Amino acid sequence: MPAILNYLIHLLLAAVLLAVFFVVYTRTTPANEVLLIRQGNQAAALSLGGALIGFSITVGSALMHTANYQEFFAWAFGAMLVQVLAYAITTRVLNMSKDQIEANNTAFGGLLGAISISIGVINGACIS
Repeated sequence: MPAILNYLIHLLLAAVLLAVFFVVYTRTTPANEVLLIRQGNQAAALSLGGALIGFSITVGSALMHTANYQEFFAWAFGAMLVQVLAYAITTRVLNMSKDQIEANNTAFGGLLGAISISIGVINGACIS
């Protein structure tokens, strides 16, 4: 297969997975991040942005370390589950995320985003 075609397939698959992650993640969280971000809520932007970056780090690692599209998809799907599970555990332990995000507590949003990025880095490294 020509390299450019392989590149385009990987790029398209990664973009679709990122879009699917966005939908799954935003439907899983109790706050409506998209609406809050449209209203200028920085905490929601930090939290969601960190989740997207964390997921993308794992997707990038999967792109570099897998042999075929099926293996890549499996790792990316696993990364999606890990990110959503990490959010669920974090918000249960902290027991106040929806209120803090809706109140635009940027420190809290930044913490959630940093946790998501950290999980993504660790998750991505585990693939290699």
